[in-house]
Amino acid sequence: MEDRQALELDRPAWSDAETRMLDAAAALIAARGVGGVTVAEVARDAGVSRPTVYRRWSSADEIVRAVLHRQTVSLIAQFPEPAQSRDEIVRDVLRFSELFRTDPLYGRLLEREPEVFTRYTLQRIGSSQRVILQWIAAAIQNAQRGGTVRAGNPNDLAVMLLLIAQSAILSHNTVSTLIDEPHWSSELWHALDGHLRP
Repeated sequence: MEDRQALELDRPAWSDAETRMLDAAAALIAARGVGGVTVAEVARDAGVSRPTVYRRWSSADEIVRAVLHRQTVSLIAQFPEPAQSRDEIVRDVLRFSELFRTDPLYGRLLEREPEVFTRYTLQRIGSSQRVILQWIAAAIQNAQRGGTVRAGNPNDLAVMLLLIAQSAILSHNTVSTLIDEPHWSSELWHALDGHLRP
């Protein structure tokens, strides 16, 4: 029987102080955008000193990346059972895309600061993307064993699957007057399924 243990993702163990700092940074992003995150304000809102913040993160940019990483892991944690087939992978990626678009943190970036979203998600592969790729690649490997996903390096297939989904998510608002939600989801399903089909 195939191992259906939950995938062990890169989940840093945050201390209480680190959790307060990340919560403070997330609240600043929600209220004022990424530009509103400063080390001084994170320290003040978290009830710690600035040196305490700097001992963990060297800049506001690093704090923002840590917040996004934590949020990504929390979204993936909503999928406790690893996908075992192509249909399950496509289903999970579509559901993740919906959770991502409606997430208070990522949704705000997509709606109000798409250029920031691009910088943090498309211009370089950071820890948030790596944890998504790890999740997808493990599912692809499962589905390849069952014969429902074509042969190939699971990591390579995962990279392209992520690019397809990210591009669709980033462009969603732009094309919303051209294609309604059900058809957008249907076409994304076909794009994801076609990429993986043997």
